[in-house]
Amino acid sequence: MPPLPPPLPAFPSGFLWGVSASAFQIEGAVDTDGRGPSTWDAFTRDPGRIKDGSHADRTTDHYHRYREDVALMARLGVGAYRFSISWSRVQPTGEGPVNQQGLDFYDRLVDELCAAGITPVPTLFHWDTPLALEERGGWLNRDTARRFASYASIVAERLADRVPRWITLNEPAEITLLGYGLGEHAPGKRLIFDALPVAHHQLLAHGMGVEALRAAGAREIGIAASHSPVWTAGDTDEDRAAAELYDTLMNRLFADPILTGAYPEGWAELMPGPVAEDLKTISTPLDWYGINYYNPALVGAPKADAVTTLAGIDLPPDLPFGLHEIEGHERTDFGWPVVPDGLHELLLTFRTRYGDALPPILITENGCSYGDGPDPQDPGRVDDARRIAYHDGHLRALHRAMAEGVDVRGYFIWSILDNFEWAEGYRQRFGLVHVDYDTLARTPKASYAWYRDVIRGAVADVAGDGR
Repeated sequence: MPPLPPPLPAFPSGFLWGVSASAFQIEGAVDTDGRGPSTWDAFTRDPGRIKDGSHADRTTDHYHRYREDVALMARLGVGAYRFSISWSRVQPTGEGPVNQQGLDFYDRLVDELCAAGITPVPTLFHWDTPLALEERGGWLNRDTARRFASYASIVAERLADRVPRWITLNEPAEITLLGYGLGEHAPGKRLIFDALPVAHHQLLAHGMGVEALRAAGAREIGIAASHSPVWTAGDTDEDRAAAELYDTLMNRLFADPILTGAYPEGWAELMPGPVAEDLKTISTPLDWYGINYYNPALVGAPKADAVTTLAGIDLPPDLPFGLHEIEGHERTDFGWPVVPDGLHELLLTFRTRYGDALPPILITENGCSYGDGPDPQDPGRVDDARRIAYHDGHLRALHRAMAEGVDVRGYFIWSILDNFEWAEGYRQRFGLVHVDYDTLARTPKASYAWYRDVIRGAVADVAGDGR
């Protein structure tokens, strides 16, 4: 195994170190306790949708093994666990009576986390729309936003006494673009730009959710939005215009309404409903803003040399921009370029773009897929030096941004466990902990020990006896 990198620079006192996961990816127990089906249950049953032909009926079985997983987090030393709540486990059809058995599971999980000294950070929606709501239009239907607010109230009334920090939605851009625009994720629709109402209704659900959470006694509320720097592939006006359009679609279309109360110029006219009134709700002030970062995008005018498949996703031939592979960087096993400086660039861009409108930031996801498994000669050992290098580089980039004045309060690694990686099935492993999907045995990787030492070092520095 290569030597470990030198110690990281000290992070501020109170900086929040966390790990993340989502309900559909780790819980399993799909027919347990009255849980209703979600769009992803249906999507995995549609032949050809999941690249390895798998499903998430059991995945890591976190539903039954959550105590073991919380114990792993406690040994890791994290201050927070970002998990998601399955809407259809709480409300099987997305509305109507509460499934008390399902809500009881999250009550037990929160108690277990609190007992271990780990802050629960629930995400109310991480892509798994109740199937009954999808059959009535899903996020194309404005009523789904109202249903979400009702669901948010139910969960907060049960858990807000012990949960100090909340996330409304995870990555509304991905649902819009991959789920409804390109059909690569559930619900599998290929509407291209006709998917824009999905963006607006999710943003409205976010705003209504913030209001509902606060009315139920919740505090410290944010969102987990995916963002990336956009680099221009070429030096023509057409290249710059294409990159600007892509930046608007992936970044500003979601951040601007939340942080400024307005859509980018010309986009409000494309949205359904009483948009001006909706924006007042969408821009309900947040306590913090969550950013999920993985890699930049290289974009130019649509040309013959643009890629037609990017990170395994087939792109329509008539997009008004062309996407290009980023060369000159190492790649994860997913094929994503490893660009830690992109996180630094993104954070500085957000500070410049939004100024005083930008609340404190949490990095709610950052992670990488590497397929390292147990050593055949030592099954308790998983050397994943590339993952250590990945997170080390990103934390150094994050520290530079903080030193330059960006207010970042925490960092969550994606993810604590190897899990069901959406349309990839089990082909990609993001976890600090290796999962044997046959036996469900958990084996902490070298990156787990490294992150534990990072956290201990931060605690030592706070105590005044840092290295």
